[in-house]
Amino acid sequence: MANLMPAERFRGADLSRVADRARRTLGDDVMILHTRSVRDGGVPMVEVLAAPSHAIDQVRARLEAAPLPATLRKADGRPYCIALVGPTGAGKTTTAAKLAVRRGMFGANRTGLLTIDTYRVGGMEQLATYADLADVPFEVVYDAREVDAAIKRLSADCDVIIIDTPGRSPASAELTERWRSLLDGLAPDEVHLVLPASLRADLAVDIGRAYAPSRMHCGATHLLLSKLDEVPRESGITDLALSLGMPTRWITDGQDVPTDLRPGVPRLLRTWGLAADAEPDWMPA
Repeated sequence: MANLMPAERFRGADLSRVADRARRTLGDDVMILHTRSVRDGGVPMVEVLAAPSHAIDQVRARLEAAPLPATLRKADGRPYCIALVGPTGAGKTTTAAKLAVRRGMFGANRTGLLTIDTYRVGGMEQLATYADLADVPFEVVYDAREVDAAIKRLSADCDVIIIDTPGRSPASAELTERWRSLLDGLAPDEVHLVLPASLRADLAVDIGRAYAPSRMHCGATHLLLSKLDEVPRESGITDLALSLGMPTRWITDGQDVPTDLRPGVPRLLRTWGLAADAEPDWMPA
């Protein structure tokens, strides 16, 4: 996949000359993203990856998610609902637990968990265990007739509801149609497409299309890259995020609940050598 940011590589005998050439080529606002020592025909050289700062600002704007509402609970008392969708094995259930049980995740707002993943063995039990340990309200919804009652029960104690969903399998179109209709009934405010960061770009784009909004169903509004810890040097993940064309509020980089969850944009830009020192350990959404 072509690089989605107009970055260029420059090589030379010393850093000052290479940086000067990058400045003459890309403009005075050039930013050096990476610097490394290489050999060209056996000759040691300095290589830099550089890009205009305005291009980086454009990338940041494409990746940045709009802030969550100052008041998450709706005027009618309904909690703000965030659903996680994506293929089997992407890490949706673990991510849902991280979002729901991390203290201060949504400021002072209280969270609850709801699952419509009633097909996978152990999925409900896994979430129920996390909810019990963290004293987080938990509901299971099997069909559309149960939606209103489940939301009403969670509304008594929660300002935010995290919704877990089944993995999508092309071989189970009927089941997919059933749970997506159920998700429509829950009317989530945000739908985050959870994809492993190691996924091939062409497959990611195909999956993104499968979860796009349609006349039949609500679709993904955000991207959530998971399992960054499984990508060597995290190379290519920012291009992967840009190829999906959705804002990225969060990423995950491990299995530990709830700690392996980070703000998305700082981590993605860090893969280009930017904002590494400024990346917070955590920043409430």
